[in-house]
Amino acid sequence: MRCPLSLLSLLLLTLPGVVLAQVDSRTASLSKQLGQGQEPRMRSQAAQGLGASDDPEALKPLCEGLKDPSEQVRAASAQALGKLKELAGLECLKARKRETDAAAQAAIKTSIQVLQELKDQTPRLYVSFGGVKDKTGQLRPEVVKFTEARMRRKLTQVGALLAPTKEKKAAAQGVLRKHGIHGFKVQAEILDTESGGLLVRMVCVSYPDQLLLGDVEVQASGAKPEELLKVLAPRIIEEAADTFEWDT
Repeated sequence: MRCPLSLLSLLLLTLPGVVLAQVDSRTASLSKQLGQGQEPRMRSQAAQGLGASDDPEALKPLCEGLKDPSEQVRAASAQALGKLKELAGLECLKARKRETDAAAQAAIKTSIQVLQELKDQTPRLYVSFGGVKDKTGQLRPEVVKFTEARMRRKLTQVGALLAPTKEKKAAAQGVLRKHGIHGFKVQAEILDTESGGLLVRMVCVSYPDQLLLGDVEVQASGAKPEELLKVLAPRIIEEAADTFEWDT
């Protein structure tokens, strides 16, 4: 089963590269401002912007912001981590439990609660994520890595519980019985298109039985590969969720 190109994919073909580049440069600019800004107010504003960015790359600078000499910036960074809802933020928040400032301490506690509730939410499906293969042979390893990070983030947002690597079949079946959910295994690959853009294909099989269910595709052109993938990575998860009815 193959899903036809989505409307979003068709629209992406016409997007100018500068539009997507602005999204990328904003995260980098805010990260630099948080780390090097002279005034605590400006660094706090940068933290708030990163929290609202929906960009997993905002995690690292926000975790660093928890160590800022200004309690105002530490509090803003903690609040932003809760808003970003990147589960990996739990580790750096818990590492700052001995924060001495009351406002920053309260923000850390609140964000830990938000992320812990997200982590502990009842899963809607169980997913073994096989990662991303670069079939173009031209992408930098870090680009493939952040593409995988964005896919994992989107999987979590659609309610997926991610399976550990090299999980035994009996263990996977136990998880499915415990939660009363279905299991899927997905593997993504990135290919060149004739128009000079990129196509992301995702193959989906049942898990842990490994029965082929089909594949979905999204594609785009008109910008640098890393900029295209920042849009295509979450979109391919949405396509898979719709096509393979992950919400049922």
